[in-house]
Amino acid sequence: MLTPPETLDPEPLKVGSLFSGYGGLDLAVEHVFGARTAWFSEINEPVAHVFSHHWPDAPNLGDITMIDWRTVEPVDILCGGFPCQDVSTVGKMAGLAPGTRSGLWANMADAVDQLRPEWVVIENVRGLLSASAIRATPEDATLQGDERATPDPATLRHLEPGLWGLGNQPARPLRALGAVLGDLADLGYDARWIGLPASLVGAPHPRFRVFILARATLPNPARLRRGTGRGEPGSSAGTTGNDRALAPGDRPRPERTQWLTEMESQIRDTVEPDRRHLHRWGRYAAAIARWEHITGRAAPAPALLNDSAGPRPASAFVEWLMGLPSGWVTHSLPALTLNQQLAALGNGVLPLQATLALTRLLSLLKPTRN
Repeated sequence: MLTPPETLDPEPLKVGSLFSGYGGLDLAVEHVFGARTAWFSEINEPVAHVFSHHWPDAPNLGDITMIDWRTVEPVDILCGGFPCQDVSTVGKMAGLAPGTRSGLWANMADAVDQLRPEWVVIENVRGLLSASAIRATPEDATLQGDERATPDPATLRHLEPGLWGLGNQPARPLRALGAVLGDLADLGYDARWIGLPASLVGAPHPRFRVFILARATLPNPARLRRGTGRGEPGSSAGTTGNDRALAPGDRPRPERTQWLTEMESQIRDTVEPDRRHLHRWGRYAAAIARWEHITGRAAPAPALLNDSAGPRPASAFVEWLMGLPSGWVTHSLPALTLNQQLAALGNGVLPLQATLALTRLLSLLKPTRN
């Protein structure tokens, strides 16, 4: 007798990670999809050590601009939070443009084009909703074998006036989010996005982030990949991620992320601060008490005291604020300096926040069962 499909033990989906940081987004992706990370790309050496410490079997492909995607192991999910400096509202708002750090989105889009994963996961800051995007236009693009060629110099015309406009008028350039969604559509992906603050999952800080989940509109069970000529498919070895027995959201959760399951179950609990919280944290007592309940551990001391330089943020406290297991960054080997720890944590993703966003987005993109 054949085994019913729902009882089969499916092979975990494979994840390719870009702009990986300490792996906050990867934890959420592995947790929601029941997946495992096959490789990552991170150029910051100290932060790459953190990732390698927790994913010792995943090789670092290094600089995304130097990767030949034709030689890379196929994956079912490609995830990453491309640099936010040029779209962040606290930066210069140079926008999503060639030559900017945030312009590295083009390299991620190229990875999507070459690898053809079933799923794409993107995270970025609130500025993605309002920053401009400089892109090629039909009248001035130079199509020299590449439909996405960017003219030099690129020209920015007037943006649509509304903050929430995503550039649906073809005569105007897109805002950054619209450019990303448009590129995904051009590549054959159906996308949904959501923006939410970290406080929505109980964290004692706002940290608003935008998450995008995209799925290939045409299933590709033969795992076809782009060849050397654009638009001409070539075959590549690898098992398919499009005909699995179980939908991604129904897969067993990996052992590495079991703690996220426990945190998810605590989000809606009512928590009242006690006298100890009120005495130590004052007006922040309720927020701290709630996050202690969700994370299952007490808040570390928030600052390090130094007579010569004054108090400095404690990396263990920032790590706790991000909802990471104790020591995820601060006890990684080789050890990072305090400045390196704070930089890594400040640029990272809060896993529980990403988990909530992806769970919601997956419910919108997951096909209905017959």
